Amino acid sequence: MSAALPVYRWRLAPDGLATRRQLRALGLRPGGQDVVAELQRPRRRRGPLVAYLYRVDAAKPVRPMTADRAAGLAKANRARRTCPACRRDAGYVIPAALGTCVPCAIPDDEQRAA
Repeated sequence: MSAALPVYRWRLAPDGLATRRQLRALGLRPGGQDVVAELQRPRRRRGPLVAYLYRVDAAKPVRPMTADRAAGLAKANRARRTCPACRRDAGYVIPAALGTCVPCAIPDDEQRAA
């Protein structure tokens, strides 16, 4: 983001500006508008947490969930839960670090030894 953006400290942003999460809680989305300000929360020993602010009056309503979009999301989530080794639904999202479900990644012999 540009350095020319106004920067506000945590909880001190003016009315009429909101983060993406705050917009979503209001049933809104940024709708293609540019970031108008930055919110920073200082932290010890690390850089500040940064959130970008958008104008609430320029935000657009959230697009409604259609049956096709819901089906597409369900299919994508099902693919994330399917183990590539055993092709079963693990019941959870497969960790990228393992690449497979836990039973495939750590066979029973190794689990008992641990």
